[in-house]
Amino acid sequence: MAATDSIPIIKVLFTLHEGMDALDFVGPLEVLSHAKHNINDDSTKAFSTTFVSLTEHTVSAQGASFRAHMDFKEAYTRLSEFDILIIPGGGVDPILKAKAEPLGLIRAFSDLQKKDPKKERTLLSVCTGSLFLAQAGILSGLSATTHPDSYAKFEKICSEISQRDLAERCDVVEERYVVNNLRFDLGNPEENPYVRRKSDARRPSMGRKGSNAWKESNARRESNARRAALRLGGLRVITTGGVTCGMDAAFYLVSIMVSEEAAAEGARILQYDWKKGIVVDGIDI
Repeated sequence: MAATDSIPIIKVLFTLHEGMDALDFVGPLEVLSHAKHNINDDSTKAFSTTFVSLTEHTVSAQGASFRAHMDFKEAYTRLSEFDILIIPGGGVDPILKAKAEPLGLIRAFSDLQKKDPKKERTLLSVCTGSLFLAQAGILSGLSATTHPDSYAKFEKICSEISQRDLAERCDVVEERYVVNNLRFDLGNPEENPYVRRKSDARRPSMGRKGSNAWKESNARRESNARRAALRLGGLRVITTGGVTCGMDAAFYLVSIMVSEEAAAEGARILQYDWKKGIVVDGIDI
């Protein structure tokens, strides 16, 4: 029996905006497109991808044009279908100034998780896409990163938003990617070997991950209850450093939602050296 007979396709929605960095979008797209539950069976692809934009065609900073599958009006009506929302960076200033999309969609996706914590959802920003998350108030009390050239701007936005919302500051760190709100399961967090705290220098364990864990995470009553008690209803929030770091974070998603084998095979095909980031205050199982 093929894996896809029992494991649902993981649905991913990419936002596109004028002036975005092409590799912020294409890099994670390439990684996810190679992920299969059975690395020897092309019929077991793990992810389906959909693109949303204000206009049918979106031109990147590099002059490449990408065609969207839907506009934002349709995206709002279908948002509950998606497991992962990916936000590319680049060209962020006009959007921040106008408070335009994808800011609204980011908030809606976060609100959806808080209203419906039974489903495991992931919000991933690439490069300066994290500035959108900060502006939307998603990063308050979390740890996050962005492109090194934008640390000062990022810190400023995080500070302004924490004052606006009377919320905790975001802890800005220098990493390839930073993961908040991981999978949770029963057990004492003080004794669980998968916990990684901000002060902990250990790398997270790579055990007990993959498609079965993802499927069970959405089905188990205990997991749902634990997730509901977390910040943002347990929404997994991932931010990345500059450009190629988005590929690293995408490989992380493949490793935890499909398998380590699938991630390793994708890296082999792309001839890419997957560089690990950090996970924060979570039980990654």
